[in-house]
Amino acid sequence: MSARLVLATHNAGKVVELRQILGDAGVEAELLGMDSFPEVADVVETGVTFAENALLKAHAVAQATQLPAIADDSGLAVDVLGGSPGVFSARWSGRHGDDLANLQLLLAQIGDVPDEHRQAHFACAAALALPDGTEKVWFGQMPGHLIREPRGSNGFGYDPILVPDGETRTSAELSPDEKNAISHRGKAFRALAADLAGFLK
Repeated sequence: MSARLVLATHNAGKVVELRQILGDAGVEAELLGMDSFPEVADVVETGVTFAENALLKAHAVAQATQLPAIADDSGLAVDVLGGSPGVFSARWSGRHGDDLANLQLLLAQIGDVPDEHRQAHFACAAALALPDGTEKVWFGQMPGHLIREPRGSNGFGYDPILVPDGETRTSAELSPDEKNAISHRGKAFRALAADLAGFLK
């Protein structure tokens, strides 16, 4: 029987994505999302780093389900803003999850920044926590630069304004497969998958 794992998300797309990554890495595990555990409350992200938030979620879910749990936290870090919005990416405008308001506020804040100084990167921390308290965090980044007007309809959040290094298209103009190959989340989850078998013995 394969191991059972929980991904701390209600996003079915994330579950499918991680199942694919685990399968590609040869990890034999049954991956469940939080929809399989409706009695488990959502975890409030009070950490000040992506790693802290990912670990908070992973430990809470591991304790509640008594299964190994994986969680991630990610966001955009803009060089001229000292790494902000960072962990506040999803609520930069003051309303959690208002992608358009967040994007418009960010563009306004860096409106007078010359093109050559608009470097930024997406960052992701992926954490694994076991019911016994064991933990590990893996990291991934997708560096690029910010354009002045949104382009593309794939993706979400700040994807329409970040052009990854080596690309002429924004993250929101890439196909899902193209994005997963270079994305911060893809890199963090592939690193996790490569190490995961050692934690599931």
